[in-house]
Amino acid sequence: MKINEQGLANRAEWEAKGYDLPKFDRAAVIENTKERPFWVHFGVGNLFRAFHCNIAQRLLDQGIIDTGIVGVEGFDYEIVEKMYWPHDNYGIMATLKANGTVDKTIVGGIVESRMLDSQNEAEYSRLKEIFSKDSLQMCTFTITEKGYSLVNGKGEIIPDIASDFVEGPAQPKSYLGKVASLLYTRYLAGQKPIAMVSTDNCSHNGDKLKAPIVAFAEKWVENGKAEAGFVDYIKDYSKVSFPWSMIDKITPRPDASVEAMLKADGIEELEPVITSKKSYVAPFVNAEETEYLVIEDSFPNGRPDMTKGGIIFTERETVDKVEKMKVCTCLNPLHTCLAVYGCLLGHTKISDEMNDPELKKLVEVVGYKEGLPVVVNPGILDPKEFIDTVLNVRVPNPFMPDTPQRIATDTSQKLAIRFGETMKAYIASPELDVNDLKLIPLVQAGWIRYMMAIGDDGKEFELSPDPMTDTVKPLIAGIKLGDTVTVEDLKPILTNAKIYGLDLVEAGVADKVVAYFNELIAGEGAVRATLKKYV
Repeated sequence: MKINEQGLANRAEWEAKGYDLPKFDRAAVIENTKERPFWVHFGVGNLFRAFHCNIAQRLLDQGIIDTGIVGVEGFDYEIVEKMYWPHDNYGIMATLKANGTVDKTIVGGIVESRMLDSQNEAEYSRLKEIFSKDSLQMCTFTITEKGYSLVNGKGEIIPDIASDFVEGPAQPKSYLGKVASLLYTRYLAGQKPIAMVSTDNCSHNGDKLKAPIVAFAEKWVENGKAEAGFVDYIKDYSKVSFPWSMIDKITPRPDASVEAMLKADGIEELEPVITSKKSYVAPFVNAEETEYLVIEDSFPNGRPDMTKGGIIFTERETVDKVEKMKVCTCLNPLHTCLAVYGCLLGHTKISDEMNDPELKKLVEVVGYKEGLPVVVNPGILDPKEFIDTVLNVRVPNPFMPDTPQRIATDTSQKLAIRFGETMKAYIASPELDVNDLKLIPLVQAGWIRYMMAIGDDGKEFELSPDPMTDTVKPLIAGIKLGDTVTVEDLKPILTNAKIYGLDLVEAGVADKVVAYFNELIAGEGAVRATLKKYV
């Protein structure tokens, strides 16, 4: 049993082993998509395969659409070459439920995969052809929050971006430059409308995508590389929209236990691939059952009825409330608590952390007591019920092989939103006092302790990738367990609003954060002792 067109020809064999297969004529859908593509997605990693592809499959199965997704990879071309093409763009989705059961789905919603490579004439010509089509209605993105940045962790413009600003849209080198150049192709084809939909897990994600695209348009016009009308086109929301969205689905990297289960069914060639860029991909993905995708309903070129695929469409203000509810209070901050302290305490599975009494209490207080008072109920999802599901069903799910090390990735890009917004709300509120926050400052101190890359057992561990590592590590390089530091010693970190979302010294909480930090570095076992003391 192989995951490709030939291997899936014997449907009865797969169905007998509990697999749900596509119910549509895939050959016809592939041909339709070649002629009338309507949906392009940038960033073909695990979340895309677990969520967006499934949305398309549901819509195709119901006959709501008759074209699939064109998946485009712009960071790691080996994902396409080594995982999509050999499997004819099919994949297996293993939904790991809290009751221990597994739903197994053969996902065929992506019917064409491409590399965002301006040096590859065949690939780039096809993408330009797609972007010239009247039928193209939307592009979605999962390229991570740092993927939208024009600068590195030190605030310096990325060299490829700087080069693209000067050289123009002909053969850009940077990811965002290539996306902007494809939009320029669409502009030249008749200023055709399109929705550019970031579905990355970050605040006001549509604006994070719009800002660099506008920057490219302005630079290219300024440098004589694009027509003046291109800027107006990008800024015209009736032509090019950048809707806000909130996405939520926990999708760990493909797990060995899931691979073993699929192998036991007789499926071949399941081995994961670690690419030269360290992407970890396999012909299958594993994810939780719970999922939310809320999108601002702004689609200049129209859209199908995608609500039947599981998407909630609403106005921007409601998306903002849902996103703040989730990202600032009800899920993401709790994940960061578990990530930072889980790494320090040597945990390797998120679900196990909910059996750790100190960590369980930590996330309960941060969520219910410190976060919930400043949440605005969006109306379409209830905040307390959301946290209840997170802490009682989603995070404790023992069948979800998620790790604190994965969630700790890019934490410096997350602290400002996940905790800074709550602190700002306390400061702005006449009824609340930021000094009443006890455990959010403990997590902020815990992140600095985490950046020392020394566990509570005194042993070194490997930090998860983070664009601010090279900036922060030198600032704490001289600190050892048993030392005592001052606010002045940590001031370059504490006052960095890019990290924390605000200046902790100005906010009046720096002394508390430093006091916690000193307790956390008192010696081996100090992290556990500090948690026991305060939670």
